[in-house]
Amino acid sequence: MSSRTVIRGGLVITAAEEMYADVLIEDGRIAALAASHTPAAEAFTAERTVDATGKYVIPGGVDGHTHMEMPFGGTYASDTFTTGTRAAAWGGTTTIVDFAIQSVGRSLREGLDAWHAKAEGNCAIDYAFHMIVSDVNDETLKEMDLLVEEGVTSFKQFMAYPGVFYSDDGQLLRAMQRAADNGGLIMMHAENGIAIDVLVEQALARGETDPRYHGEVRKALLEAEATHRAIRLAQVAGAPLYIVHVSAREAVAELTRARDEGVNVFGETCPQYLFLSTDNLAEPDFEGAKYVCSTPLRPRDHQEALWRGLRSDDLQVVSTDHCPFCFTGQKELGRGDFSKIPNGMPGVENRMDLLHQAVVDGHLSRRRWIEIACAAPARMFGLYPKKGTIAPGADADVVIYDPHAEQVMSAATHHMNVDYSAYEGRHVTGRVETVLSRGEFVITEREYTGRAGHGVYTPRSTCQYLS
Repeated sequence: MSSRTVIRGGLVITAAEEMYADVLIEDGRIAALAASHTPAAEAFTAERTVDATGKYVIPGGVDGHTHMEMPFGGTYASDTFTTGTRAAAWGGTTTIVDFAIQSVGRSLREGLDAWHAKAEGNCAIDYAFHMIVSDVNDETLKEMDLLVEEGVTSFKQFMAYPGVFYSDDGQLLRAMQRAADNGGLIMMHAENGIAIDVLVEQALARGETDPRYHGEVRKALLEAEATHRAIRLAQVAGAPLYIVHVSAREAVAELTRARDEGVNVFGETCPQYLFLSTDNLAEPDFEGAKYVCSTPLRPRDHQEALWRGLRSDDLQVVSTDHCPFCFTGQKELGRGDFSKIPNGMPGVENRMDLLHQAVVDGHLSRRRWIEIACAAPARMFGLYPKKGTIAPGADADVVIYDPHAEQVMSAATHHMNVDYSAYEGRHVTGRVETVLSRGEFVITEREYTGRAGHGVYTPRSTCQYLS
């Protein structure tokens, strides 16, 4: 039996255009669009009609960087695939790309299988995986080829966290060379972890143990140095490169310079770097621990470089790096030693609203909002045009968004499984009203009507920005 829904009268916004249009959905896909109040639109018939008058009709968000149930520092990220994908839907995100982790001494396949087991049957929205490569060796490199063939087309490496995820320059180069051959995209956590560990040890020896020192030892110059080195290694390998969670103006400058030279390098930033700063890390009574993540929050004067990078397309994507840890019992593991605070912040529910606030504030255009939150991550990670746009044939991942609704962000009202909000008390304009995932209503007029298990695993093609 076919099922049809029509969304009438809204302003449809994609990365490419805006138009008042009616959207016909059939069997989980966009069947047709037609300008509102025209004979073509009035010919749409459906069992269910949604009135979007006065609202935006936008593609579901694609969050290309989440960590559900991630083990870190002796604990686990507090959101499961069940709670995290439900919260994502509440925030207007309909696809996440999470990170499966290879443990040192184990195969990529073993790590990927473990993440499939965590997610399968538990997600409210669709999901895909990147692969964290922690142990570069001949077998791992062969496995990379196999994973690309089956739709895991991006591999994350770390220049940080010696003894955990860290790869040295030789290992980075070997993986990049393999990606150059198999079409995969290398994603890089670019911080000089060896140098940072020295600075951490020195700070603790001086008695500098509070959360704010987490930001002070993870220096912007060490992010920029690692970004530069990663770019040059990728050039030597002939591989494309995607730098995750860019936080510092000096790192943006490295990306801009390389892109001006024609290098295939891309950059992502996150809402925390656009809206929060070292002022939060310095909050008293250990409250700053809530804001410990890596790369760290920077002084507020870095934000303009990030906004400029987003406007100029030197940064292409805003993802969340959603990796929540509760303040009570998890962040508190680092009382008396900032290096033991689990690194990560909640945000999967807040991204679309914060970026709409950036539209309201004049940082971004409406179409650029959709570009960096929906279309660009879908293209970057081989999901477009199935995801990231509203066009015939695309999955019916659609958000009806009220651009005038006012809300106050708070842990009391959010749906993430974490006991604080990084944006507590922040007033924003704009709110998700209804969310469809492949034509099914997940949020219906601010009520959760979805279910765990609706979301399905989605294999990906290779990066669509590469010729």
